[in-house]
Amino acid sequence: MSLRLKPYSEYKNSGLPWAGEVPSHWELLKTKYLFQERVEKGFPNEPLLAATQTKGVVPKEQYENRTVLALKDLHLLKLVERGDYVISLRSFQGGIEYAHYRGIISPAYTVLVPGARARREFFEFFFKSPHFVSSLSLFVTGIRQGQNIDYERLGRVLLPVPTIEEQVAIGGFLRSATARFARFIRGKRRLIELLNEQKQAIIQKAVTRGLDPNVRLKPSGIEWLGDIPEHWEVRRLKQLAKILRGKFSHRPRNDPDMYDGPYPFIQTGDVSRAAKFITAYDQTLNGRGLSVSKMFPSGTLVMTIAANIGDVAMLTFDACFPDSVVGFVPSKSLDSNYLYYALLCMKAELMREAPVNTQGNLNVERIGAVLLPLPPSDEQKRIAIAVERDTLGLSVMIDRAKREIDLIREYRTRLIADVVTGKLDVRGVELPPLGEAEEPPALGDEVLNEATEEEIELEPVEEGADAAD
Repeated sequence: MSLRLKPYSEYKNSGLPWAGEVPSHWELLKTKYLFQERVEKGFPNEPLLAATQTKGVVPKEQYENRTVLALKDLHLLKLVERGDYVISLRSFQGGIEYAHYRGIISPAYTVLVPGARARREFFEFFFKSPHFVSSLSLFVTGIRQGQNIDYERLGRVLLPVPTIEEQVAIGGFLRSATARFARFIRGKRRLIELLNEQKQAIIQKAVTRGLDPNVRLKPSGIEWLGDIPEHWEVRRLKQLAKILRGKFSHRPRNDPDMYDGPYPFIQTGDVSRAAKFITAYDQTLNGRGLSVSKMFPSGTLVMTIAANIGDVAMLTFDACFPDSVVGFVPSKSLDSNYLYYALLCMKAELMREAPVNTQGNLNVERIGAVLLPLPPSDEQKRIAIAVERDTLGLSVMIDRAKREIDLIREYRTRLIADVVTGKLDVRGVELPPLGEAEEPPALGDEVLNEATEEEIELEPVEEGADAAD
């Protein structure tokens, strides 16, 4: 979607490095005149909430049980009302989250109550814009282990504020534009699904039947595998490879004292996003972080065992990873490229192995017990080469579609940033009406946002704990 938007006719200097010039008729108001802090406690029977970058503030059970919270002293947790805003553990990455439900949340969070001059239509977008998000670390101090915000300091920060009518107009325009971005992304995602299905069929056939269509078969004794070439073996994975679990033992996981050093630190999202090879990383550990983690060498085959179970990729650099990822060191009888494709075929089986009563996480023992079809070594190599050749065109098309999704997300992010800071004027701009089945999605819709949070982990609540400590 191409939008031809113009700037406002007159601007003034906001005095804010992150905002620059703003429309001359916009006000500059201190945060405390727009939002008050909510510090009410003593509601132990209210539902537990989780502050997430992809869904906003929602009941904990809606976040797939990936949050951790000590179930004691619930009367010390802060009350959150629907319509409040919450500064989450990862605010400096994702912005301030909107509360869709009433409930209680850790006292490590700051809860903001909007006043009459702060309309949701505008601030739900403003608080997620990169200009504002990047400014948090500049003007907020008094942070304890990267978690707590000093509201007194935050309250003195100036924010550029349009009129009420303009806030509503900006929110309506961005929500309508967002629906169109979501429609585009859904179409590309469906294309990727279809291409992946074709790719998976090619891999499945090669890994379970080999390359010779005339080979004699025998029962494998494995339900998901069926018949296999009669000269193949079936072995347990632990007999063919060392399975090493990642490590990051420090709590809280988001302690900034552990990060921003020279050591790459990959997480489940990095594995899931990789086509086959992990070639980039966003997070690093320093020496302290390395001391509570474990380094794996380049070439290690890695697999997620929590969150997105069974995603696999290969490291192209030395890296650490947490215990939600395991690494494989194949024996001489197992080709690493063949193992990669075999694990892709086994994803559904691995997910069935994940016990429901432990949040769906796998462990090394269960992975090691999984049965694997094992051709002779030279045939493994030929299978891997053939799969690479036969799926190359599909992989190129998948990569192109993913890049188009990335570009539209980048465009959306830039558009929101420019509109909420007054660089572009959307007054009077009307987009074509949406179809009946195209309701504007929530800002946290995973279609629009690539989730960056691996886990949201809250510290145990102790008697007397308070966000201002």
